[in-house]
Amino acid sequence: MEKGGEGIPPHVLVMTATPIPRTLAMTFYGDLDVSVIDELPPGRKAIKTIHRFDSSRLSVFGFMEEEIKKGRQIYIVYPLIKESEKLDYKDLMDGYESITRRFPLPKYRVSIVHGQMKTADKDFEMQRFVKGETQIMVATTVIEVGVDIPNASAMIIESAERFGLSQLHQLRGRVGRGAEQSFCVLMTGNKLSSDGKLRMDTMVRTNDGFEIAEVDLKLRGPGDLQGTQQSGLLNLNIADLAKDGQILQLARDTAIEILKEDPDLALAKNHRLKTNLNHLFSNKVNWSRIS
Repeated sequence: MEKGGEGIPPHVLVMTATPIPRTLAMTFYGDLDVSVIDELPPGRKAIKTIHRFDSSRLSVFGFMEEEIKKGRQIYIVYPLIKESEKLDYKDLMDGYESITRRFPLPKYRVSIVHGQMKTADKDFEMQRFVKGETQIMVATTVIEVGVDIPNASAMIIESAERFGLSQLHQLRGRVGRGAEQSFCVLMTGNKLSSDGKLRMDTMVRTNDGFEIAEVDLKLRGPGDLQGTQQSGLLNLNIADLAKDGQILQLARDTAIEILKEDPDLALAKNHRLKTNLNHLFSNKVNWSRIS
């Protein structure tokens, strides 16, 4: 970008459907101009999100049955493929057995997709669901991206407390892609940590990806701006990205004004600033490692 910085096309365009903490941190701390698309495509409705405890499972099954009667399809996502001795979360294999018992042949048909399946088998099961040959898709997060089935109206996320906010938001985005009202049901155990409760409450309250990313940033940290780590602590000496977003924006705007007036920092009043910058940049950062 030339001196003054206005009217020059950018060299890099960063696009995200689901802002992760690190992406939001880069908008705060990096030299990025942000454009937000906060409107749904024409004809789509906002997804209704509800939180249900495992004790309400029968009522959720009843809801699924009603959606299927309307001709809709349903995703059920699990955090694990098989039961774990270390983690007390719902697993796909046990869930698949429960679902096929509750929704038996020949009235219902259930697809299953997970990361340990052969590619051909996954494609076959996915195509059955795409064609409407199955009403329920039992899956892990392999269906998190790249799946666009307008007839799928419900996303049931088992052990939702296991997932981070960005991933929950991403999974929710698999539905709501048609004209009909869609739903996301967050299933959790009865005992939730304070962070887990905040994640559920946030998902129920808003569909705004940036608002979700702000909460996620506070919970998980911004990650590594110079590398690939998407969350975690970033130790800045002068700011906390999770709390100081407004003052960081003010500082960035002030810096832009200074550079507009004095691009080379040659004025006497900017001498100390230039000296400090030269000291900071004496150890060059390899910005090519970003992302």
